Amino acid sequence: MLSIALLSPKGRLYRHKSGIFKRSLRYAPLTLPTLASLIPPDIEHEVALYDEGIRDIPLDLDADLVAITVITGTAPRSYWLAKRFRQRGIKVVLGGPHVTLVPADAAPHADAIVVGYAEESWPRLLRDLVSGKLERRYDQIPNLGLAGLPLVRRDLVPASHYITTAVFEATRGCGHDCEFCVVPAAWGRKQLQKPVEEVVDDIRRNGARRVIFIDLNIVSDRRYAGELFAALVPLGIQWYGLATTLLARDRELLELCARSGCRGLLIGLESISNGALREVRKGFQDPGDFNDVVATFHRHGIAIQGCFVFGLDHDRPDVFQKTAEFAVDARIDLPRFAVLTPFPGTALHHRLDKENRILTRNWELYDGQHVVFQPNHFSPEELMRGTERAWKHVYSYRSIARRIWSSPASRAVVIGANLGYRFYAHHLHKYYNCDWGLIRGADLETPPTHTKVA
Repeated sequence: MLSIALLSPKGRLYRHKSGIFKRSLRYAPLTLPTLASLIPPDIEHEVALYDEGIRDIPLDLDADLVAITVITGTAPRSYWLAKRFRQRGIKVVLGGPHVTLVPADAAPHADAIVVGYAEESWPRLLRDLVSGKLERRYDQIPNLGLAGLPLVRRDLVPASHYITTAVFEATRGCGHDCEFCVVPAAWGRKQLQKPVEEVVDDIRRNGARRVIFIDLNIVSDRRYAGELFAALVPLGIQWYGLATTLLARDRELLELCARSGCRGLLIGLESISNGALREVRKGFQDPGDFNDVVATFHRHGIAIQGCFVFGLDHDRPDVFQKTAEFAVDARIDLPRFAVLTPFPGTALHHRLDKENRILTRNWELYDGQHVVFQPNHFSPEELMRGTERAWKHVYSYRSIARRIWSSPASRAVVIGANLGYRFYAHHLHKYYNCDWGLIRGADLETPPTHTKVA
């Protein structure tokens, strides 16, 4: 019997007990239950899932194999956990976005690494382990497809800890090439697609009436998106997902999207400056259209979570207030702000590294809310504090009232979500480390953690 533990570590900002996110802002992740579903049925096994966003990872867990999914912000903690388990003679496998972006960074901390999507390589790794032939590295095969995969093991997910477990994925990837995005750097621009009938069957089996799609850009392929939306119409569900402003220009697809049950979309607006958008290779959208984009989605009954990035080279010190005021004036249902983050392996990281502007490679700080590079027109601390002020402005009670007055979302949903993000906005300062001269890499001898510096 092979005992397998699947781990998803979290940084302090998002960790169980110490984290800023509460249950109302968490939906169940797909990575761990997907990996569980891919374990070959001919391997006799037992499997346990540990999401550190909802519970502690026991350091004394009893397993033959520990597999850890790693994003950049959790790399130091993942490496620390890996070291502890390996010291006890447990085999450790590392995979996920960070491992795919910089395999050489992860390889010394594991018995094996998985690079790329794991639908074929993870079962192959497990068979090699059982036969005593474990290799050091497993790469995604060329021409990987998403058809005919086992159903995700949602039965292993503790539903009571999440706002929903009805989380689905129809596609992976995005056709765009934004400079800061990890997707083209890690997996390229070709979108992988599950057969529409398999997506619909999975939703029917789940029986949920409200569904979240985690696809990075569900409308990246217009033909596929149209087929998916048409197939969702008979289900009578409400769903939420991610798209781009281009959907607002395609009235036929937008109307079908609305009829399919779409009630909310996360849209990466990024900046209210044309120059800034061209800088990050997102010139296909125009800030001059943003007001109309939001109004168009609202007319179709779709609420918007509008995301902005601060720290672009075109940004000036007034960008924080201007962007926050725009978000309120445009009636964006849920505005979000992130600090520009040069994740390793991305085009942005390569450029800033060449310009000698990377301040730290302490991956724990690469969480979208810490400043890890030298901005162009202000100091790192000004960028951090400006971002915090923008959060507080859009989530003041007055701003919330102005923004949600015309929201198509139900009052209970939009008020609850806004109050959740108001809590987030007013507690971010507890997680900042702004002593830029003293930032150091994580010590693998002690559990990595942030230290607030006055």
